[in-house]
Amino acid sequence: MSQSQSCLSSIPAGTASYETEHVHKVYEIIAPHFSATRFKPWPIVENFLKGFPAGSVGLDIGCGNGKYMAVNPNIFIFGSDRSQNLIGIASKQRHHEALVADALDLPHPCSRFDFAISIAVIHHFSSQERRVEAIKSILSTLKPITGNKSETGGKALIYVWALEQKSSRRGWDENSVQDVFVPWVMRKNFAAHQTEQTYQRYYHLYRQGELDKDVSDAGGIVCESGYEKDNWYAIVQTKVQG
Repeated sequence: MSQSQSCLSSIPAGTASYETEHVHKVYEIIAPHFSATRFKPWPIVENFLKGFPAGSVGLDIGCGNGKYMAVNPNIFIFGSDRSQNLIGIASKQRHHEALVADALDLPHPCSRFDFAISIAVIHHFSSQERRVEAIKSILSTLKPITGNKSETGGKALIYVWALEQKSSRRGWDENSVQDVFVPWVMRKNFAAHQTEQTYQRYYHLYRQGELDKDVSDAGGIVCESGYEKDNWYAIVQTKVQG
């Protein structure tokens, strides 16, 4: 992290306290405004969820306002997020459940779920070690692959913000710094704000291939990966057991 960015906080990066200050507290404040801008599913996420048969059970880890939980009415999703205020919004999704939980401390049983999604979450962890641990946590929830029948295993779809966004309004490219603070501007008169205010959120911007490496370091395998809407994504599974 550059000197100009690190001086925004006296709390060391790579710690839960750092993420509490520069991620969790911010989302608690901006939750209603953030939710109001999040309503349209991304195509690959929508197709992923619609690809599971009726009765499948999975997780939305970092579900935000729960916009993906109703994409496929024939499956059941447990949503979780660190933001109490966002969970309050997500819990209004019918026929699903949402609870407050940290991706590093998920309350779910291991090896039980058909699928998981984690959309724009992992990049908020402020060290490579913590990002890998978060991916391990996601992988631990999936049904394992048995023998050579990969279709028996659960799959997870993970999205992270890309460093390579030269054509976007942000203008980042492969020469930009990877650890940044991204502003969220809360409009005047929104959610009782009397003046326009800007809140800074921590992000780690992923280079091409970096997400695949983190998945491998977490003990997973990448079934598919690619780039969509200024994000890198990967569809992953646990390694073969037995």
